[in-house]
Amino acid sequence: MASRRQFIIFFGYVTLAAILPACAWWADKPISIATRVLPGYELVFLARSEGWLDTQWVRLVETTSAADSVKALAEGNVDGAAMTLDEVLQARASGLLLSVVMIFDISAGADMLVARPGIKTLADLKGRCIGFEPVSVCELMLVEALRAANLTKEDVTLVTLPVDQQREAWSRDQVDAVITYEPVATQLLAQGALNLFDSRRIPSTIVDVLAIRSDRLDRSHARAIRHLLGAHFRALKHLNRNPQDAAYRMAPHLGLPAADFLSAFKGLMLPDAAYNYRLLAGTAPELLTSARKLSAVMVKSGLLKQDDPLTTLIRADFLPTDFQ
Repeated sequence: MASRRQFIIFFGYVTLAAILPACAWWADKPISIATRVLPGYELVFLARSEGWLDTQWVRLVETTSAADSVKALAEGNVDGAAMTLDEVLQARASGLLLSVVMIFDISAGADMLVARPGIKTLADLKGRCIGFEPVSVCELMLVEALRAANLTKEDVTLVTLPVDQQREAWSRDQVDAVITYEPVATQLLAQGALNLFDSRRIPSTIVDVLAIRSDRLDRSHARAIRHLLGAHFRALKHLNRNPQDAAYRMAPHLGLPAADFLSAFKGLMLPDAAYNYRLLAGTAPELLTSARKLSAVMVKSGLLKQDDPLTTLIRADFLPTDFQ
């Protein structure tokens, strides 16, 4: 017969075996984030290079397009992605449940339609060739620019032109205008392009956010998500306090001369932690109002089949609350 001591040891092993899987489920886990090389997303790369972002907790996965980021999310290869709000709405419409945990930037001129010097007004685009990347944010810019000119897609010739091919197509005179964004916009303007329409005409519509798969918004991933947000805001604080130093450090990754780097941010609002909290927190967050308007515009433009109900769109509980 087993002794009382042996029974206690055996019972302890059984209890420990039952507890360990639960502990593993609650244990802190790292996250991986898909992100592209764009000005608004660049601060997380600065945080990584300066050691403010612990790569054991957050892995940044560079993608070349929004489609690649969404694919990585859908396949479960990453836990979140840097995306525009319209891309989030389209992904949710396809069945990929995402929630916004932070706003990187709000476009206030950084996205634009630029044209050759001889094209002075939007109406002059009639019969012209416009290059654009077939992603929702560029579709949205195109629709709104044509609407402002009282033109339709049938009035122009549209050419699929990814943003990384726009400079070459421009230099070869293959297009008369392009829908573009930073850093390519600054590069084309330096070559004589004219800004005919930009995101200041559609305020609070193009918003870059950090979207996380809703099934990753649990206790085990909370530490890594909060660490990422904290690292981003630390890098933003460095940019605001030491812009020249930040420009020098970030310019090579973005492919811009340090002298031109800060101009790429002129059309962007970069909300800090306090401003993020104002936009995302509360019973009626400002981003939710913007998302409702954006959803309606996208339905009208044919970019969404129906309005997004926007349930679980926003999760503000990972934001820091110490704004000092």
